[in-house]
Amino acid sequence: MAKGLIWATAEDMARNRGRVLSLYRQILRSLNSPDLPLNLAARLAKKAEVRAIFMLGAEEQSLHNIEDLIDTAQYALSLLRKGEIPKHIQ
Repeated sequence: MAKGLIWATAEDMARNRGRVLSLYRQILRSLNSPDLPLNLAARLAKKAEVRAIFMLGAEEQSLHNIEDLIDTAQYALSLLRKGEIPKHIQ
């Protein structure tokens, strides 16, 4: 992501598309893990939350914010793979 200095260009967005879609799918699959202490309703609610976050993130234009969102998704995925549910930081 080096083409645009501050704002994402079409090339930047295309370059990240596969990476973002992969993270999205992996997070949704990880929510089905039997290691997570979630019932069906909670799993569906978490999946809806993930979809909403990725839909809002799709509108982001700042290169730095896009990188932060990708880093956050990778961190959340690592927690899900350990059987932990990511919590909001307050």
